[in-house]
Amino acid sequence: MNKKIKEKLKTLTTKPGVYVMHDAEGVVIYVGKAKNLKNRVSQYFRSSPKPSKVQAMVDNIDDFEYFITASEMDALALESNLIKKYQPFYNILLKDGKQFPYIKINIKDPYPRLEIVRKVKKDGAKYFGPYFAGLDAREILKTINSAFKIRTCSMKITETSKAKRECLNYSMGLCSAPCTKRISPQEYRREIDKVVNFLNGNDEEIEQILTQKMKNASNNENFEQAIILRDRLKMVEKLKSRIVANLPKNVDKDVFAYHSNGLSGVICVMVVRGGKILGVINYPCFDGELEERQTLFNFIMQYYQNMAVAGEIISSHEIPDQALLENYFGKKINFISNPHGINKRLLEMADENAEEYLEKYIEKEKIKYNNTMGAIKELKDKLNLKNLPRRMECYDISNISGTNQVCSMVVFKNGEACKKDYRKFKIKKVKGANDFASLQEALKRRLERLKEGRGESFKEKPDLIVIDGGKGQLSAVNEILSEYDFGIDLISLAKKQEEVFVTESLQPIILKKGSVELRLLQRLRDEAHRFAITFHRQVRQKQQTHSELDDIPGVGPKKRDLLLNIFGTSEKIKGSSVEELESVKGINKALAQIIYNFFNKNE
Repeated sequence: MNKKIKEKLKTLTTKPGVYVMHDAEGVVIYVGKAKNLKNRVSQYFRSSPKPSKVQAMVDNIDDFEYFITASEMDALALESNLIKKYQPFYNILLKDGKQFPYIKINIKDPYPRLEIVRKVKKDGAKYFGPYFAGLDAREILKTINSAFKIRTCSMKITETSKAKRECLNYSMGLCSAPCTKRISPQEYRREIDKVVNFLNGNDEEIEQILTQKMKNASNNENFEQAIILRDRLKMVEKLKSRIVANLPKNVDKDVFAYHSNGLSGVICVMVVRGGKILGVINYPCFDGELEERQTLFNFIMQYYQNMAVAGEIISSHEIPDQALLENYFGKKINFISNPHGINKRLLEMADENAEEYLEKYIEKEKIKYNNTMGAIKELKDKLNLKNLPRRMECYDISNISGTNQVCSMVVFKNGEACKKDYRKFKIKKVKGANDFASLQEALKRRLERLKEGRGESFKEKPDLIVIDGGKGQLSAVNEILSEYDFGIDLISLAKKQEEVFVTESLQPIILKKGSVELRLLQRLRDEAHRFAITFHRQVRQKQQTHSELDDIPGVGPKKRDLLLNIFGTSEKIKGSSVEELESVKGINKALAQIIYNFFNKNE
């Protein structure tokens, strides 16, 4: 613990709030909340033994800051926002984009339809799911439509509205045509009740309906339809195979099992709906919390951001602050941390899944670490860089004979592509094929943005700039970089021999062929090349389809197409009078004058 931290610990308050840990480079590595800031933050810096994962984080803490909040609920909300903003390394980050599908029924509508959605809202509708691990929500929807005559259209149907005629689905016997009032809201609601009954876990009725329809289709020699219905029955069988014995059909529960080896951990989530296990998924997690039960709390908080909260949560650890979670989600939850009977069996299944996944995950993470953070550290040592290149930017020029020149800026963070930070430049001042001058223009514009602190990606300083090229490109860019005092490392990678050039030496550095550090530079360089070529093609294609009319203020794509349809060519538009232009529907006198002036400005 350094002197700076010692002094700050003395100023801590006993009020609730959020604390933010920084490493020596000022990077946020952990965000946490506390009922009592003084007690919680002080625990990290006591000499008592800590879990390996916590000690690993503490060893990297160089400073911390904290924010006092009015309540623990406010602290929870602030913590969530800061984690999203900083994406700290030692926080649980469910950033794989998995938002599983649900089937939604808006029961407030007089004639509800079924929709597939990926976000659960507090809108009074019924949500069924999530569906994953081999259960396709679309296939389930098709199975429902094959058995029950529920509308699939998005038409807004009210009690007074009435369509002119029915759609094809009505003729095929797949819809009851509520749009033309061939069915009353009461009768339609009875069909919806059957659908809800099926989605709640009761399969008998839908199985009987589909079996009878399949037999009828076969007897009528409609074998194609019989095959479709047979496949729908297979979906019902798949759902039935997931039934858990002795489990009530009206119970929804989620099972969370946390398995850790002290440094890494995996949380297995088992989703049980309507007496069936809809799916099992494992989430590797690395969290700097002092207690595993608090880690589970943090995970559940993030997991339910876009998911329906189950009425019952079974967990391998006792969940702290249960009332806080209920308040946050606005729902009464039955928490079970010491289950018996069938619940115990479900938790054991989830724990076995987590343990098995952890073994495979550790091996996978070793490889990933070597190719990312390990490669970064090797780069710093082998190239004698001033900075650890956590943020690397690579630049590449693309053009054809000096036309449509563009430059790409590709960003890698911690050894992985960060596509949201990619940027592209059109070269505006350089004429002809001059890669050196083009790189200088692009880098100057980028560094000016950094100086001004402008732009979401531009205001973040790179640790290392990589140029696709040799000594010439490196020298050209170094001229620009030397005008600024940012302390950024600069290298170039020449494609032919994969030589690395640095500003401090005239001789290239040859990295070992196949080494993780060379592969990292090659991935970065190749991505910059791909991104530059893609942008160049887009610019070239746009230029080929460009019309003079696109340059006229007030003439958009619709008015451009309108004028071309009337006059045929730009030349004929150019030779037209203001009165002729004004005669076109949609072109007023002021715009007609602007168009005329544009083509006759030199007269």
